[in-house]
Amino acid sequence: MTDFPVPPPLTEHGPARVVSLCNQKGGVGKTTTAVTLAAAFAEFGRRVLLVDFDPQGAVGASLGVNPHGLERTIYDVLMGNHVDVREAIINPGLDGLDVLPANIDLSAIEIQLVSEVAREGALDRALKPIHEAYDVILIDCQPSLGLLTVNALVASHGALIPLECEYFAMRGVALLLDTISKVRSRLNPDLVIDGIVPTMYDSRLLHCREVVEEIRRAFGTQVTETMIAKTVKFPDATIAAETILTYAPDHFGAEAYRQLARELISRGSVT
Repeated sequence: MTDFPVPPPLTEHGPARVVSLCNQKGGVGKTTTAVTLAAAFAEFGRRVLLVDFDPQGAVGASLGVNPHGLERTIYDVLMGNHVDVREAIINPGLDGLDVLPANIDLSAIEIQLVSEVAREGALDRALKPIHEAYDVILIDCQPSLGLLTVNALVASHGALIPLECEYFAMRGVALLLDTISKVRSRLNPDLVIDGIVPTMYDSRLLHCREVVEEIRRAFGTQVTETMIAKTVKFPDATIAAETILTYAPDHFGAEAYRQLARELISRGSVT
């Protein structure tokens, strides 16, 4: 496997490249990937905004933010409650990494946006004013292909797909890729797939090895060289309200996400 070089720090920030992490199947390591990858980019000197676009508020909770104690969230920004996006952004105590949080209020947004004009572009309009303040904006999507995910894809330059190394996880990828293709043809012609990331990999299991081979046969270079192995350190770090990069900085799981960040920078997915 290629050992991607450590990228040099940037001297200027922005305009941001926006990347959605999406998969309609839950439990594939999507939020873990969003949070840890954001922290890895920040380690490499990038200015990062992590957008929680899931009503469960898992991004904030992973970093010690109480989703029920928030005065403003992405919901307030999208609903036009005279809340500028900058007023809702918080810093969870990590250098170079800000969070635009969410909580259960976001679950009502799909119904409330239905009657809005250009409803698919609501998130894009909300994020545009802060593109210059960040190098990368990562959007953690909810596990569905509904209006929230479509909003995220319309707002994005790229999509990153965490894919659990098991056969049932592969079955939904075709539907997700079809959704991305429709968004590209109808709403966002600049949208590309930045990568499919194999997650929860266990080299001891023949099943996992066969799934990775099948993924690489089916999707070729769209699959990242970096794979994320399964480890209890990820949930342990979440319970501690840290990323694995600070909770267990020398662990192979931490290094895997640093390697993934370096690979995405080498691919040009992030500057």
